[in-house]
Amino acid sequence: MTEAAVVFNQVNKAYADHHVLSDISLQVNQGEAVGLIGVNGAGKTTLIKCLLDFVAVSNGTIDIFGIPHFQTSSRESLAFLPEKFLPPYYLAGENFLLYMAELNQLEISRADMETVCALLDLDAAALQKPVRQYSKGMAQKLGLASCFLSQRPMLVLDEPMSGLDPKARAYLKRHLISLKESGKTLFFSTHLLADVESICDRIIILHEGQICFNGLPAACCEEFQSDNLEQAYLKCIGADA
Repeated sequence: MTEAAVVFNQVNKAYADHHVLSDISLQVNQGEAVGLIGVNGAGKTTLIKCLLDFVAVSNGTIDIFGIPHFQTSSRESLAFLPEKFLPPYYLAGENFLLYMAELNQLEISRADMETVCALLDLDAAALQKPVRQYSKGMAQKLGLASCFLSQRPMLVLDEPMSGLDPKARAYLKRHLISLKESGKTLFFSTHLLADVESICDRIIILHEGQICFNGLPAACCEEFQSDNLEQAYLKCIGADA
């Protein structure tokens, strides 16, 4: 039996009378790539924040590799990149990566950093520059580099393609597929359906705080009788023209 990396069981999140998540139950298996998709405000980021215990769930449970998510030790298996990643502007890129490696109790070399930069199409010379000189895309690549260098068995990424140019997106997709093939677990949100189809084993469509589809991308097209995932997605959320 495939072991679970993450299990959400009847998770609800509400702010006063506003229900952001309603009865979310899903499992992410070890070695699986799962994409979380939905319109803005569907609850994707809130679900990830609940997973990481950044916000408290109203009720329900979340386990990470069998450990309750509110225990700090559960998150030792994760590397996380937020949607709005802002590295310390006063640090050089290299210093940021070294600092994050120290927090992860790892030793990394200059060669390690240059290797991961090449995977993301980030000029290694940028590591000597302060982050304040980075573009949005460069900062995103730096955050991704830190996640990849962490050597954690699971990556949780909120909109990982944000700010990346087409070349960098292609490089990142290729590396995420490689990580999945090596046994890493991937759980990420995205608005880019083409990325979901090429990377993910399974997709979760979240709409108005509820799961309205959980399965293979091809199964989504079949269930909603559509020629492509975009059309199937629109039908799933009731937005098909």
